[in-house]
This record gives sequence, C-alpha cells and structure tokens, in this order.
Amino acid sequence: MEVAGFLASILIGISLGLIGGGGSILTVPVLVYLFKIDAVLATTYSLFVVGVSSFLGSYNYFKNKLIDFKTVMAFGLPSIIGVLVSRKYILPEIPENIFQIAGLEITKNLFLMLVFAILMLMAAFKMIKKETKTCKTTEVSYNYPLVIFQGFFLGIITGFLGAGGGFLIIPALVGLLKTPMKIAIGTSLLIIAINSAFGFLTSYEHFGEINWIFLMMISGLAVLGILIGSRLSKNIDAKKLKTAFGYFVLAIGIFVLVKEMFLQ
Repeated sequence: MEVAGFLASILIGISLGLIGGGGSILTVPVLVYLFKIDAVLATTYSLFVVGVSSFLGSYNYFKNKLIDFKTVMAFGLPSIIGVLVSRKYILPEIPENIFQIAGLEITKNLFLMLVFAILMLMAAFKMIKKETKTCKTTEVSYNYPLVIFQGFFLGIITGFLGAGGGFLIIPALVGLLKTPMKIAIGTSLLIIAINSAFGFLTSYEHFGEINWIFLMMISGLAVLGILIGSRLSKNIDAKKLKTAFGYFVLAIGIFVLVKEMFLQ
C-alpha cells in the first residue's frame, strides 16, 4: 500500500503540472487510505504538500508573467482569514464523536472524509464539465463583495480539509474577475500556496506528531510529478486530460463515500 501511496504522490504533482490543479484533492485520501494516517493529521500533512507543490508549480507562470498580484491580494487576503478561522476555531471545536444516526456513529474523522468526498465530487464535475468561452482581455474587472466572499469561503475549505481548492478559485477568477484562463491558473496556484502555508503554520498543535522525513518524501515526489507534468504538458491536450482526470476523481470520490458509509 505504501508503494501505491508514493506512486500516487507523483500523480498528484503530475496533474498539477499538466492542468494547474486538481491533484491536491487526492492528497488527503492518499494519506488516509494508503498510508493509514489519521484524517485530521492528514489535513495538516496535505497543507504542507499542497503548499510546496503549488508554490513550485506557480514558478513557470511567474516567469512568464502570468500571475496577477493585484488579484492575489484581493482574493488572497480574505482567504487567509478564512484559513485561520477554520484551523483555529472551527476544526478544533468539532467533537471526536459528533452524533449517531441509524446505528452509524459519525466521528470527527468520518465527518471530514464525508465532506471531503462531497468536495471531490464537486471538483470532478467541474473538471468534466465543458468549459465556456473565457475572457481574452488582460484587464481585470473587480466585484469586491463577491471576491471577498469567495476568498473567505475558499479559505474555510482549505483550512478545514487541507485541499487547495483550485477548482473553486479558477471559476471565480474567470467568472467574477474576467481573468484570462492562463493568468487565472498561475494566480490560483500562488493563492493556494499562500493559503496552505498559513494553514500549516497554524497547525502547530500537530507538529509533535508530524513525521518530517515522510512528509519531505511525499512533497519531493509531488514536486517530481510537477516537473514530469510540466514536460508532458507540451505534448498532451490539457483539456482532454482534465476531463479524464475528472472521471478519475469522480471514481475516487464515490469510493470514499461508499467506504466510509458502508464498509467500516
């Protein structure tokens, strides 16, 4: 199982390098099911892996001037607040045993995995759905109330589940701010990196439990995947790959739901 986990870590990076996102949503399931790590601790590990991967993934976009730093500030600051609220005030307040329903005990770990499965299904449908025509202009039009709300909501998701949320950020940047797709991807990666860094640093209560050597290995493999994905992206149709990866994420999301609900 661990060998499969290490291979999956490379896949996470490859998807990031190829399509600018999506792979990070696999990090927690990989850590929980293949490495048998507690779900809450897995969200902390995921924040580190996602943060490092996204930061390095944003480098090529930065080099090609495909990051809008004004958008990073407008969207990123509310999301940082959301991350801090989620990690410091929401996640710690969830009881270990939440409630029972039809003989099924809903624990904190089970609740996190169920929410994560729903998030995976949402991400899958976003990746599978055919993209509408995007704005070609480089001029960004700001709708601040919506941007602030979306940023804060994204921060809550990132802090709560350790997922990057690129599938939420990119539609928001394209739809609300009229950002061209390539700039939206680069900007999204940097926002995810910043959010993940803040989320990880506020998880100090888990620092005593973290296996740093293991975490560095997983992060290193994800970075290797990014390098492979970046090379492959020159020869592969990213749109077709995104759709295929969407179906893969859909299958994993359904598996998580079935396993947590019926195969405990």
